Amino acid sequence: MSEYHRPIMENEVVEGLFLKDGGVYFDGTAGGGGHSFAILSGNEKVTLIATDKDSEAIEEATKRLSPFEGRYKIYHSDFKNFEKVFEEAGIDKIDGFLLDLGISSHQIDDEKRGFAYRLKNAPLDMRMDQSKPFSAKDVVNGFSEAALKKILKEYGEERFAGAIAKKIVSYREKKTIETCGELENLIREGIPAKFRSAACARQSFQAIRIEVNGELTGLGECVRGLVERLKIGGRGCILTFHSLEDRIVKQTFKDLATGCTCPKEFPVCVCGRKEKIKLVGRYVASEEEVKENSRSKSAKLRVIEKISE
Repeated sequence: MSEYHRPIMENEVVEGLFLKDGGVYFDGTAGGGGHSFAILSGNEKVTLIATDKDSEAIEEATKRLSPFEGRYKIYHSDFKNFEKVFEEAGIDKIDGFLLDLGISSHQIDDEKRGFAYRLKNAPLDMRMDQSKPFSAKDVVNGFSEAALKKILKEYGEERFAGAIAKKIVSYREKKTIETCGELENLIREGIPAKFRSAACARQSFQAIRIEVNGELTGLGECVRGLVERLKIGGRGCILTFHSLEDRIVKQTFKDLATGCTCPKEFPVCVCGRKEKIKLVGRYVASEEEVKENSRSKSAKLRVIEKISE
């Protein structure tokens, strides 16, 4: 298999989707095509619609999925724009969907993409969709100190957000921040010495990446929309990699799985609310997979099934 991006919990995803003959499935985060390949090879009678924001990922996925020509189509789009994609593909209802909300191994390791704090000379970028003009460089050099602090605190859960934001603003008054190495040094300087570690910039880099790509914006609404598009008995699988996105997914699923909310003393239901889904399960990577791919350690897979309209 291509090492562009190693799909996490591949078997669990395919089992979770419970592939049906003639089913139509949506992979909203195609990446290098690993999960899409598993879905298409898991049942020769299913078809797939996929999206990705990264044109390099689409190119790789297209090569990976070449054995299944005629059974899939990939669109250069954010999965949150699934309504437009489905309309273009002539699809109303689907039998299952997958969202892998993690950043791909290729994006992390490719120096020119500027995602990783450990790639010192990489240009500050962090764009998943490189056709968009807004990058990490714009965030770091253009946002106010208050805005930077807010992003680092909310999206990175960084307790030293204020000190880090102050360091960034002070430094950029003298020089534009251009590289991942420059930013990593400033983050390190903003953290008290006793709390510094080899990965102490990780949370701040995560926060800036989330801001650049709008990763959390509209996520809950998108999940609700995809559930609406599921057929009864259809499955949804979502892979999350940090607490912020997992909390949104968990709370959205919990709400959709909640039925009548009338007070217990009411003799009959007057709210008319019904459970739309049932929670099938929550999974983490096996010890063996974590040994083979350390990036699977933080992954959580949540699976649901549509039970009513």
